[in-house]
Amino acid sequence: GCVLVVSVVEQLAQLHNSTVKAALERLCNYIPGKCQIICHMLCCIDREMNADVVCHSLKLCKQDPGQPLCHLYPPPQKSIAGFSNVCAFPVLDKLCEKIKYVIRNKLPFEDFDGDKFSTFPTLRGYHWRGRDCNDKNATVYPGRRPDNWDVNNDSNCNGIWGVDPKDGIPYEEKFCKGADSRGVVLLGDSAGAHFHIPPEWMTVTQMSVKAFANLPMAFSDELDWPQFSEFTGFLNSTIGGWTDSLYLRLRRRNRCNHRDLQNISQNGMLSIFTSFFKKKNSGLARNQLLDNPTIVVYATIGNDVCNGERDTLAHMTTPKQMLSNVVQALQFLNTRLPKGSHVILTGLVDGRFLWDNLHDRYHPLGQLNKDVTYSQLYSFLNCLQVSPCSGWLTSNETLRNLTSERASQLSNVLKEIARSEKFSNFDIFYMDFPLRQTAEQWRRMGGQPWQLIEPVDGFHPSQIAAALGTSITWQKALHEWPQVLGKENPFNSQIEAVFQDQGGH
Repeated sequence: GCVLVVSVVEQLAQLHNSTVKAALERLCNYIPGKCQIICHMLCCIDREMNADVVCHSLKLCKQDPGQPLCHLYPPPQKSIAGFSNVCAFPVLDKLCEKIKYVIRNKLPFEDFDGDKFSTFPTLRGYHWRGRDCNDKNATVYPGRRPDNWDVNNDSNCNGIWGVDPKDGIPYEEKFCKGADSRGVVLLGDSAGAHFHIPPEWMTVTQMSVKAFANLPMAFSDELDWPQFSEFTGFLNSTIGGWTDSLYLRLRRRNRCNHRDLQNISQNGMLSIFTSFFKKKNSGLARNQLLDNPTIVVYATIGNDVCNGERDTLAHMTTPKQMLSNVVQALQFLNTRLPKGSHVILTGLVDGRFLWDNLHDRYHPLGQLNKDVTYSQLYSFLNCLQVSPCSGWLTSNETLRNLTSERASQLSNVLKEIARSEKFSNFDIFYMDFPLRQTAEQWRRMGGQPWQLIEPVDGFHPSQIAAALGTSITWQKALHEWPQVLGKENPFNSQIEAVFQDQGGH
C-alpha cells in the first residue's frame, strides 16, 4: 500500500512538472477531511527516493534476514529514518480500532438495539445487511415474519404495514401471506465482499477531488463494496458496470423480500474460518422460530488454495480438511436457519484466467511511463509474501496448473457434500463458479476478458463480472432449482402502488 501511494505522488510530480512536495500537497487537496492526515506520512519524500526507498525507510515494508529485498522499482540506494506504526497517528488510531472491531466480529459497529442490523451504512452497517427501520427495538429487523401482520408498525422493515381502509385487511396479510418470502445470506471471501480499489486512485491522469470523494466510505467498508456485489448488491454501481444481484432479483420476484439480505464475507476468508460462525455472538442474524427461511450462498472461491506463502502448495486446504470444515459449517447452519431454507455451495474458480489475460498488460501504476506490468506487480507481492494468490499470480506455469488442480479437487468435495449430506432445516445445491460462462457472454457483448478483473489488484472479479455472474446464477436456479427462488408474488405492482402513495422510498 505504501509503495502504491508513494508511486502516485512521484507520478503526479512528473505529470505536472512540479516538486514532490507540491505533488504531495496536490494529492492531499484531493483527499477529503480527516483522511488528509495520511499525507503527513510522506513528508520526507524527495526526488532522489523512489517508492521502495521511502516505504522500507518508514518500516512499512521490511526485509527479513536471509530473504531478498522486495522492490517494485530498481533497487533502492538511499534510506531515511522514520516510524514503524501507522496506527500511532492521531485519528488513525481510532479508525484502526474501529476496523479491528468490525473485522473481528462481523457485526455493525453502530447497532443500538443489538439485533445485528444498523441504520448506519459502513463499518458493517446496512451496506452489508438490510437497513434497520427501528434501531431502538430489537424485535424489529429485516427478515422476520410479521408481528400480527404488522397492523401497527413495520416489524420486518420491508415497508409494508398498516390496514387497507377499503376492506380492513392488513396490507402485510393481503400481499405477503403465503408469498414464499425469503432472504439471501452470503458467506464468502473478498470476492463476495466485492473488494475494489478505484483505479483512479492510482492513475495520475484521472485524479481529482471527485475521484477521492468516496475514500472515507471505502476505508470504513474495508475496501469492500457489498452494496454493489453479485449476491447482496442493492445500489446503482458507481465503480464501473452495473449492479445486478441475487437479492435484487429475489426482491423483484417478491416485493415482500425487501431489505432481507446479509453479506457475511471477509477479506481472506477460508473454509476453515467458518468456525467463527460457531461463536455465541455469530455474525449471522437468523432466528429459527421468528424469521423467514433464507437462501445461504457459501462461496469461498479461492482462498483455500490462495496464500502468500513461498511454499504455497503446502499451505493449501486439503480435500479432507475441506470436507470437515464445510460439514461443520453446515451443521452449525442447521441450528440457526429456519426450516425450508436452502444452501448453495459455490465451487472454486480456475484462477489461471488471471495470468493468461493480464500478465503482459500495464498496471494503472505503469500506464504513465509504461514501466509496471502485472507480471512485475505479481512478483513484487510474492516477494513480500502478501500476494493474494502466489499459486496463480506467478510466471511458473506448473505451479498455476497445480493450484487449479487442487481447486478442482476442493470443488469436487463441495459437489459430493451437496449430493450426499442431508439436513433437517435446508436442502443443499452445488454450482460451479461461472467464470467461463461469464467470459463467453462478455465476449459476445463485445468485451475483453481482462475487463472482468479488478484493475488495481489484478485478482478479484470486476463489477462487470459480478453483474454477469448474477445473470448466469439466476438462470441456473430458475431452470434447475425453482424451489430455491420461491414463487413470484402476483401482488408486486399493488405493493409498489401503495408504498409510493404512503411516501415510501
